[in-house]
Amino acid sequence: MTKTIIAMLLAFSATPALAEAPYVATSVVETADLDLSSQSGQQALDRRLNQAVKEVCGIASDVDVAGKNDVRRCRVETLASLAGERDQRIADASSQPIKVAAR
Repeated sequence: MTKTIIAMLLAFSATPALAEAPYVATSVVETADLDLSSQSGQQALDRRLNQAVKEVCGIASDVDVAGKNDVRRCRVETLASLAGERDQRIADASSQPIKVAAR
């Protein structure tokens, strides 16, 4: 069984809830090639998770201060939501996938 971590972001627009479904961005982090019991494997996992979070949270223009703040908040919250499960996977060296959602 391959090990994967799935990062998702629910981006809600300012339109009414019934107008359209929220956009969901996802990213899959492969971990089957990592030895999570080693320091280097854990560091590689952290780099991959950070990259996945950047992908699902997106970017904002330098002139869009509110957008920059939203992206920053999304990244912090998404990484925080991953922390417990990430630590548990490392402790277990489990092959179960990790599913992540950010709002």
